[in-house]
Amino acid sequence: MPRKTDIKEKVSKLRAFVLKHKRLPGYNEMLKLFKYRSKNAVHGLLMRLADLGYITKERSRISFTGRLTGSIRVLGAVQAGFPSPAEEELLDTLSLDDFLVSRPDATFMLKVSGDSMIDAGIQPGDLVLVEKGVTPKTNDIVVAQVDGEWTIKYFVRDKSGVRLEPANRKYKTVCPRNTLEIGGVVRTVIRKYS
Repeated sequence: MPRKTDIKEKVSKLRAFVLKHKRLPGYNEMLKLFKYRSKNAVHGLLMRLADLGYITKERSRISFTGRLTGSIRVLGAVQAGFPSPAEEELLDTLSLDDFLVSRPDATFMLKVSGDSMIDAGIQPGDLVLVEKGVTPKTNDIVVAQVDGEWTIKYFVRDKSGVRLEPANRKYKTVCPRNTLEIGGVVRTVIRKYS
């Protein structure tokens, strides 16, 4: 039986393949992908993935589940203004990876500590998806290293130069004295309720 870390690595490779090709790989592709020598090894892996809920296997048909792709069912819309009758109806499925991340190879996630951005809706404990290799525009929220220390703030560039603005009146504007390195631009804030 494959080790737990072994399965995680295989699921990660399989997920990357599915997200790129929008389908599961065939047996021959899996031989290459996992460096297996026999189709029996592929079959064993598929059985294990089915047991873990990553794929479903009916007769000779194999399908991937939301657990493999991170897809979530979109059941309808909800009114944020006045209440309206709502019916549950499957509209679509949505991969959060595809929806939230446009450049997976240039995106990383950080956990926020501190409250300097609470007025921007970023709370301690939130996760932020950060895209690196992007030139920030004024009022983008960035992760930056200022004089050797990392922070998350609004990026502002004007005639007086570059500064980083907090979204909490308790904190002061940060003006780099020596060095400023932009780690990336915040693209998404993720918060889990309860």
